[in-house]
Amino acid sequence: MEGIFTGKTIEEAVQAAAQSFGVEENKILYEVLEEPKKGFLGILKSEAKIKAVYNPTKIEIVVDYLKNILKNLDLTCEVTVSEHDDYTLINIEGDDVGAIIGRRGETLDAIQYLVSMVANRDSHDYRRIVLDSGGYREKRKNTLIELATKISNSVLKKGRSSALEPMNPYERRIIHSTVSEIEGVYSRSIGEEPYRKVVIYPVIKKPERPRGERRNYRNSEGPRSLDLKTSFERDYKKPIPDKDIGSGLYGKIDI
Repeated sequence: MEGIFTGKTIEEAVQAAAQSFGVEENKILYEVLEEPKKGFLGILKSEAKIKAVYNPTKIEIVVDYLKNILKNLDLTCEVTVSEHDDYTLINIEGDDVGAIIGRRGETLDAIQYLVSMVANRDSHDYRRIVLDSGGYREKRKNTLIELATKISNSVLKKGRSSALEPMNPYERRIIHSTVSEIEGVYSRSIGEEPYRKVVIYPVIKKPERPRGERRNYRNSEGPRSLDLKTSFERDYKKPIPDKDIGSGLYGKIDI
């Protein structure tokens, strides 16, 4: 943003620029085009003129965009920003945080997606944006940890897999992380967005042979019969292996 502004003094011209851009004066860069001139008896003959420029940062653009969303939703909220090593946290506080969060955080996730798109539009320097309101993220994280622990214990007890409800990638990551710390179970994500969900499986161990026992390859009914089938017949009648069984146990977890 840039423009030409005037005032009785240079300071007044800068104030006019800041008011026009809607930012603080210390964020304005300006060049003095004309100094104020005084005529006879100190009467102002011509005003000061400056060329003012304001280059907002990525986060300032995001905050302005977010405030505009809240304004259109007729919500009066306070927005604060805190920078962390690998993400920027934007917190929203107000009387109507329930409307911002929505059912199971769906509204909050939708707004977070929008501001993330704005933050990283036409930018090679990707920045992860996390939107929170009323401490919802931490409360939801604790709920998911308890859920993953409970379902894992049920899977261990019953020996059957159990599928959770569809979740976003952030929530699925919490489930996977929790399950990975519980012995005897593992997890995988299945399905397509937005219905992608986590399934928790029991680890099925192969039975161990007693020490010293040797595998008997001889047919119990007598010598092996000569197999005269062609290789095509043998391969054609082989059962197709289930590629999915156990594939998530030692492989990379698919979020």
